[in-house]
Amino acid sequence: MAQLICENVSLGYDGREIVGDLNFHIDEGDYLCIVGENGSGKSTLMKTLLGLMAPLRGRVSYGGTLKSTDIGYLPQQTQVQRDFPASVWEIVLSGCQNRSGMRPFYSREQKRTARENIEKMGLSELSKRCYRELSGGQQQRVLLARAMCAAGRVLLLDEPVSGLDPKVTEEMYRIIYDLNKKDGMTVIMISHDVSAAVKYADKILHIGKSVFFGSTADYLKSDTGRVFTDVKGSDAP
Repeated sequence: MAQLICENVSLGYDGREIVGDLNFHIDEGDYLCIVGENGSGKSTLMKTLLGLMAPLRGRVSYGGTLKSTDIGYLPQQTQVQRDFPASVWEIVLSGCQNRSGMRPFYSREQKRTARENIEKMGLSELSKRCYRELSGGQQQRVLLARAMCAAGRVLLLDEPVSGLDPKVTEEMYRIIYDLNKKDGMTVIMISHDVSAAVKYADKILHIGKSVFFGSTADYLKSDTGRVFTDVKGSDAP
C-alpha cells in the first residue's frame, strides 16, 4: 500500500522552480534513497514530504491511514544542536511530543517507548549523560532514537551519516537497514553517497537535470545511474 504519493510535483522557492513534474510513490516497508546533485532540491523535497513546505505545483498526499504524526524526522545537525545541554533521556523522550496532544506530561507508554528505543540504539548506559559530551556517532544514534519515538511507521532521514568516520558510518547504515528489514519501518533517506544508496536501498529517486524513480537494479542499468556510479550490482547485506 502506498504511504506517500507525489503527483506532478514541482518544487522551488519564491516561485522559482528547482525541479518539476515529480511523480513517485512510497509503499509500506520501502527503503528509498533520494540522491542527486547538490542544489537539486533533495532537502526541499524532504520538507515538502513533511508538510513544512508546499509544492509550487502538484500534490503530495498520504495513503491509507498514514498521518503526519506517524512520521519521524532526523534532520542534518547544526553546531548549535551538537552543543545542546540536555541528557540523552530528555532528548529521546522529546520525540514523543507530537503524540502528547494537550497533555502536559509524558505518559507511561511514551516513557516505555523512549526506553525501548534507547536500548535498541545501544545507548542504555549513556541515558543520563549530557548530549554534548557524546561522540558524533553517539549523537546520531540519540537523534535516531528520538526520531523512532516520533515515528509510528515512516522515518525520514536527511544525510544521517554526515561528518561521521567510515566505521561509524557503516554502523549507522547497518542500524537503519535493520530498522527497515527487521522492524518493518519505511525509510526515506537523502544521501550524497550513491554507492551506499545502491547497496542498502530497494528504490532510488534521483533528482536533478534528469529524474529517475524505480528499483535499485533498474537505476544501476539506467543512463542516469551509470553516470553517477560505477557500481555494477550489489547484494543487500
